[in-house]
Amino acid sequence: MKIIINTIIVMLVAISGGSAQSLDDYFKIAAENNPGLQAKYKTFEAAMQKVPQVNSLPDPTFSFGYFISPVETRVGPQRAKFSLTQMFPWFGTLKARGEAATLMAEAKYQAFLDARNRLYFQVASAWYPLYELNKWKKLEKENIAILNSYKNITTRKFENGNSPMVDVLRVDILLKEAETRLRILDDKEKPLLSAFNSLLNRNETSPVEVIDSLTANIFSVEMKKDSLLKKNPVLAELDLKMHASEASEIAAQKRGLPNIGVGLDYVVVGQPSGMTSADNGKDVLMPMVSVSIPLFRKKYKAAEQEARLMQESFSLQKKNVLNTLVSEFDRASFTLQQQQQLLGLYEEQISTTRQSLNLLFTAYGNSGKEFEEVLRMQQQLLQYQKNKATALAEFQTAQAKINYLTAKTIHDENK
Repeated sequence: MKIIINTIIVMLVAISGGSAQSLDDYFKIAAENNPGLQAKYKTFEAAMQKVPQVNSLPDPTFSFGYFISPVETRVGPQRAKFSLTQMFPWFGTLKARGEAATLMAEAKYQAFLDARNRLYFQVASAWYPLYELNKWKKLEKENIAILNSYKNITTRKFENGNSPMVDVLRVDILLKEAETRLRILDDKEKPLLSAFNSLLNRNETSPVEVIDSLTANIFSVEMKKDSLLKKNPVLAELDLKMHASEASEIAAQKRGLPNIGVGLDYVVVGQPSGMTSADNGKDVLMPMVSVSIPLFRKKYKAAEQEARLMQESFSLQKKNVLNTLVSEFDRASFTLQQQQQLLGLYEEQISTTRQSLNLLFTAYGNSGKEFEEVLRMQQQLLQYQKNKATALAEFQTAQAKINYLTAKTIHDENK
């Protein structure tokens, strides 16, 4: 499948060196401390221990027998018998088992890589809302400071008879709204911090360093989805599981062939009574060879069929996962373009609104009229600034989602 997004305008956020390193540090802390990710790695390590279990020979069998009533033979009575037997699977059986176990272990490692990349995405997705919150709080505090200055101005103008009392009351109303919004934002910080710190497996109230501002650099990128998504560990995991099932099918076929056993019997012989022979009383050493006869074929055929069905299952799973990845990639790409367009719009709106606000405030200073429009324009400017902060946070989250889907890690970004 060759699907190309031609010339997508993408914005990469250039963060100052210290702040950028801060998010990378949180990635590393999460990778080291997150119990879910540690569990995935332990699963991989456990799978690696399966390899020596399946590609080793079965344990030899040792047996001992004592004749309560000695069996008389020509050379003397048999007193005891020692037997040692080693079974050998059919040629290639151990190799096939080992390959299947090794491939499954490698698949577990790919699952670990996917869990790590998903964790990075979750950390970024929890970090950028904190940036948005801090930016909103800062803007709200600036808004409160501006409204307080407006209140002082309108109060003096009212005292001088240059403006009505209603202008002072309008400012009071907006001040109370702003202070309430700020308190709500302060309350909102606690659950956001808790969600972020839980990913790092640390105290929910631990402080989090968040950048103060983001600047966007725009450049054009041509993205070929099918080539980028091939790096996704989930697809690699399913490929490995498919190959492991192929090896399991071969191992099942080998199990349906005879096993060969090699053994040695040692018989302790006593001295005979009333008989004389050169071999009297000599112990007996007897090599032995045995072969298993796999008569009951149903279980072997079932094992082969199981392996073939699993191959088909993994193939279908891969197609389904790829379809899901393409869909998620398209949504994230759309979000990037959407937020890029909105950021351009908000920049223009902020610039135009500031110019309008300056003109209105100058006119109000001269005439004492149109103060309601000054307040409306000030609140509109605040909303555009908040919208810009939200768009930047959503853009970065979408960029983190694409990094996850294409398996781009912090190590790749630093190259």
